[in-house]
Amino acid sequence: MSGKKVSSSRKHHLKSLMLSIAKGILEEEEREREEAKRRYIAESCPPVSMPRTMQELQELCREIHRKIDAIDEERYDLDMKVSKANKEIDDLKIKVQDLMGKFKKPVLRKVRMSADAMLKALLGSKHTVNLDLRANLKQVKKEVKEEELRDVGDWRKNIEDKSGMDGRKKMFEAEA
Repeated sequence: MSGKKVSSSRKHHLKSLMLSIAKGILEEEEREREEAKRRYIAESCPPVSMPRTMQELQELCREIHRKIDAIDEERYDLDMKVSKANKEIDDLKIKVQDLMGKFKKPVLRKVRMSADAMLKALLGSKHTVNLDLRANLKQVKKEVKEEELRDVGDWRKNIEDKSGMDGRKKMFEAEA
């Protein structure tokens, strides 16, 4: 058919025939679904006969409760099957992804190497910075703290000097 060309009127006619056949098949499937639904309802839900006495009513309630329990058990079993199937599907998806991008990881050995040696190995001859961390630490001078303590002296004398207007004036003059 690819070697011969089909006229557009012939294509249109074939297309309309295919659509009419498909429409008939879909209608038939819909009728079959409706009939199956009616049959299921007829066998699962028989017509209810209204009981005349209290005992008949209680018996009807018991039977309905038994059916409800059976249906709940079936629903629970189906839920568990579905959840197991979903979990299995997820596991299989993960396995497929692992297999698609799988590569062997090399076994790493422990290497004792200083930071300088590591940078030299990575950067080669470009590495000139020395990572001496202790050289960059701030040095604390302990002598300064001891001198400040000696200057403070007797605290009572300091308080007497700063008391009154003269003491405040001395403080301002000392700061300026």
